[in-house]
Amino acid sequence: MPTASDLLVDCLEAEDVEYVFGLPGEEVEDLLFSLRDSSIEFVPTRHEQGAAFMADVYGRLTGDAGVCLSTLGPGATNLITGVADAQLDKSPVVAITGQGGRERLHKESHQALDVVDVFEPIVEWNAQIAEPEIVPESVRKAFKLAELEKPGATHLEFPEDVASEEIDAEPIPVRDPVRRPDPDEASVERAATLLEDAERPLLLAGNGAVRTPAADGIRGLVDRLELPVVATYMGKGAISDREPASLLTLDSGPDDEAARSIERADCVIAVGYDIAEHDPEGWNPDCEKRIVHVDHEPAEVYRHYNPDVEVVADVGAALDAIGDRLPPESCSLWCRDAHDRILEATTRAPEDADPISVRNALPLLREATADEDVLVSDVGSHKMAIAQSYPTYEPNTCVISNGLASMGIAVPGALAADLATDANVVAATGDGGFLMNAAEIETASRLDCEFTIVVFVDDDYGLISEKQLEHRGEYTGTALSNPDLVAFAESFGIEARRPESWDEIGRAFRETVPSDELSLIEVRLEP
Repeated sequence: MPTASDLLVDCLEAEDVEYVFGLPGEEVEDLLFSLRDSSIEFVPTRHEQGAAFMADVYGRLTGDAGVCLSTLGPGATNLITGVADAQLDKSPVVAITGQGGRERLHKESHQALDVVDVFEPIVEWNAQIAEPEIVPESVRKAFKLAELEKPGATHLEFPEDVASEEIDAEPIPVRDPVRRPDPDEASVERAATLLEDAERPLLLAGNGAVRTPAADGIRGLVDRLELPVVATYMGKGAISDREPASLLTLDSGPDDEAARSIERADCVIAVGYDIAEHDPEGWNPDCEKRIVHVDHEPAEVYRHYNPDVEVVADVGAALDAIGDRLPPESCSLWCRDAHDRILEATTRAPEDADPISVRNALPLLREATADEDVLVSDVGSHKMAIAQSYPTYEPNTCVISNGLASMGIAVPGALAADLATDANVVAATGDGGFLMNAAEIETASRLDCEFTIVVFVDDDYGLISEKQLEHRGEYTGTALSNPDLVAFAESFGIEARRPESWDEIGRAFRETVPSDELSLIEVRLEP
């Protein structure tokens, strides 16, 4: 007779789950053996946070919920950072945690926490599977809500005594995704009028612009209207940064050209934009801009983001409808000069005398990566440089955590990107974030993954030092020391390099990124 654990795995198979990332534990023993006998690959990781980051990036790149697994207590709490990152970055993730038998949960018990209560503030939906009979509904609901636009994280707790109970049941069939209605005609008409009346309209592409097929709608609208585009850090690639319409991101340009352009804009059409990505006070400080909000959900209530009109519908359909009401070339690329200056600055190769910095290294890294290759950025000062100065040409090819902004995401995220795509993958990280989850190199090696880890080393939590210097003129509590990272990488059996000149750095990128190897490049930054 099949058990509830077997049924849960049957439900995961019905959801077309390919991988479950996680750590084994006594309380998930039944589930592990059920997974062993299924079509799903269980990927043992070195830390639950790494497992959650893997599920996070896998979900973001595929649109299908990534799945992570832990046991109870410390295993469950270790998942939280990655699950919370998925929630704020709008990545579909289903987290499953084991739990002790129900007969001991009413009292203080070894490793037992109220995990459902702990997860409640950081997920879309959250439940204990208290009876075998509710497994099919619980799993289907977890995946439906995780993948529903806007996506996010859900959590299921699976007590060990429930997992072992016998039950004869079937998964609930998976249906087509829920579709949003066509955009409201009056809202579309009002949005088109605001754009047509504006002298300097601009499109702000947020996370939702690359998470959904909206990128096609944006590109069509931009081409038709000659509408300038600036992206949030998570909206990079909504249009190709080669296009004259692109201003890269909100902070791009050697002299803040993108920020100055959005300051001059009198009407902003914000597409798939979440205020958690980038505080609108930075680009609408006086609350004077006319704003058109285009998204699957209404706008958050915020003084500096109070749209004149909200088009709440399928984003691609909304953009098509707005474009159809406007004459071609009705907006003109009024900030083309800014694009030219930004692109020139971000593609200029460094000269021998230039200091070795992240910003100077990015043109060489960009040259070594194809348009469809994926860069997963960790969080730190290097993230700011990548967000502002790494041209991106296709949606979801520059993965940046900017909702929760979690350090440690790059290596496990790159592993997930390697499994999720056929592209070459780069994990770009600082020495601070790298060592948080560097043990996942072993996981990647075990899986025969092929990606390049670029570690920018400055022996410091550099972004915090920068902030302290800005605020106080000095910094404290940020200094680090590091092991020999080349020897560290080689101890996992992978190739590693430490280039010391621009010529060597460029050659290392060109030879390593397109290769079919798991490798590490250490780039030591000059102060």
